[in-house]
Amino acid sequence: MSTAQTPQPDATAGPPGAAGTPEHPVDRTPETSGAPDTPAAGPAERADPVPWRRRLLVGLVAGLLAWGLAALLSPEDGAARQLGAAALVAVAAVAVQHLVLVPDRAAEERARRAESLLAETAATVRGGLRRYDELQHGLTRHTEDMKQLVEARLVPPPRPAEPEPPAPPLVRIESVSDLAANFAEVLSPGLPILSTFVRLEMQRVIGHLSDLTTLTAECPGENHDWMLTLTRAAEKSICATSTSVDRTFWNSEPASRYLHAQAEAIEQGVPVRRLFLLESARELDDRLLRLCEEQQVLHIEVRVAVLPELPPHLLRGTTNDFIVYDEAVSFEIDQDLRDVNIRTRLIARQDHVHDRMKRFRELWEAGMSLRELEVRVDDEEDGTWMVDRG
Repeated sequence: MSTAQTPQPDATAGPPGAAGTPEHPVDRTPETSGAPDTPAAGPAERADPVPWRRRLLVGLVAGLLAWGLAALLSPEDGAARQLGAAALVAVAAVAVQHLVLVPDRAAEERARRAESLLAETAATVRGGLRRYDELQHGLTRHTEDMKQLVEARLVPPPRPAEPEPPAPPLVRIESVSDLAANFAEVLSPGLPILSTFVRLEMQRVIGHLSDLTTLTAECPGENHDWMLTLTRAAEKSICATSTSVDRTFWNSEPASRYLHAQAEAIEQGVPVRRLFLLESARELDDRLLRLCEEQQVLHIEVRVAVLPELPPHLLRGTTNDFIVYDEAVSFEIDQDLRDVNIRTRLIARQDHVHDRMKRFRELWEAGMSLRELEVRVDDEEDGTWMVDRG
């Protein structure tokens, strides 16, 4: 840009400050006033051709366009990132306007650099959004691949359908003997005597199982197998009585297995209570005391009741041995007049089991604890306990 040329003063002109002629107008510049020469007014002194409000408006429009572009290209980035990109573009637009208006080459260079910076910033934003989309797409694809891999490893592939084996021929069962014979035929060991043995045992077992459908089963003599099996099957409680008839039983081999099974039941949380019923006070001796102490060591709760010393209302009732398992099944042993065990019975009728549990609780409350038994045995040995010895 150049300034207007100042005309030279005319020799015939009047003193400074006089009005010029129309043909030679006088420019009132610092030269005519005698002031030293000054440079022409610079860009900072001339009026701004573009007001700041318009620049800000242009920057705002550019920012809104950038915000809309970011929201359109990557809506999942969130408002914070989109607003940041819009603000950056708006500031760059205002800066570019300011730099472009500088007339010198340095200003033009700065403007070009600003434009380049703006272009690079826009490219960086677009590249970042594109890389974010690619990363998100890659993570989604990787997640799907891992899911398919885990399902392929953990879920076995379906096996080809195999032909079902032919159904075994139906066997018509007419009686317990026929069922036992069929079992014996399947389990036959080959020898005739063993085949017969299997058939008879199966017939006996199946017969007991068939009787249990009526909630009652019995067998001759003592059945220690039933007692052991029920002890292992108990889940809630075992309440047992032991009469004088059983006194020799506790020194036998079946008693050892029986106590071992009860100790295992106690470890599983099944309480075991045993009440010794004595025919007279003569049975209160050290042998009984040792027996009670041995069982208490196994965590079996023990009490002793002398029948003649019980209240009259407790003497009316049966005194034979019985064991109630889970308050649901009563295991009972019957004796003859010679106190010989002649029959073992299983009874699961609710009314019968209820009566047995009521009888056990009454006798248990009337019995002596181990501590009381120790004192009583000492008194019996010293002869200080007064009791009707019959």
